Amino acid sequence: MSLSALVGPQLPFLRRYARALSGSQASGDAYVVAMLEALVEDPTLFDSDCESRVATYRAFSRIWNALPLNAVTRGREPGTPAERRVEGITPLPRQAFLLTAVEGFTSEQAAQVLERSPEAVSRLIEAAGREISEQVATSVLIIEDEPIIAMDLESIVKGLGHQLAGNARTRAEAVEMAGRLRPGLVLADIRLADGSSGLDAVQDILKSFAVPVIFITAYPETLLTGQRPEPTFLIAKPFEEDMVRAVVSQALFFDAKAGREPATAA
Repeated sequence: MSLSALVGPQLPFLRRYARALSGSQASGDAYVVAMLEALVEDPTLFDSDCESRVATYRAFSRIWNALPLNAVTRGREPGTPAERRVEGITPLPRQAFLLTAVEGFTSEQAAQVLERSPEAVSRLIEAAGREISEQVATSVLIIEDEPIIAMDLESIVKGLGHQLAGNARTRAEAVEMAGRLRPGLVLADIRLADGSSGLDAVQDILKSFAVPVIFITAYPETLLTGQRPEPTFLIAKPFEEDMVRAVVSQALFFDAKAGREPATAA
């Protein structure tokens, strides 16, 4: 397959990524054009050993990171709340965050794109999460009936700089605590201790106020049925800490409001 056939389908998404990095559409597009010109001059810039999407972003990252200007934080054009928040993230953590949270790469794929070890990318994602939490630090309600998992989640959110609003084990506890404490984020299991439903608890909460919700469940198939609006933020158990950090940061970064669509988690 020709190089143009491999790279072409990735360009609309790469332009989105380039805009987020650079802070403007014009600048982002210019960097994409620079990458394409570099590929014409030196096709080996495209690593054919990688999956084509990874290889395209990897080639772009080589161009982007080759310029010292892109290694420093600088002022950007004003935009949406998400665009304004991205300017507050230092350069390499910003790349790792955008690759995983916006572009949908796994941590391993992001490591390939940035040509760093998975461990290094994990540290970058964690750093991005901390920097985001400095901008949008909030209180988190955990709806989880398994104590060890609840403790793990508590440790993760506190490590990102957020506060624990409380931990509820049943639907009734969750609704009561949410109404009283008004958390800024909810992490919810689906099946709870008394046989009640975390999904029902969330629906009850969203009738009172809007809040981003992340479902963390061993039964993702119960939500991903295609029969009704599906959660924007869903993590399957057993989960990896990096995934939880990334999704928590993503939910708060984009200022998602669950109350706009009560049947969803966004």
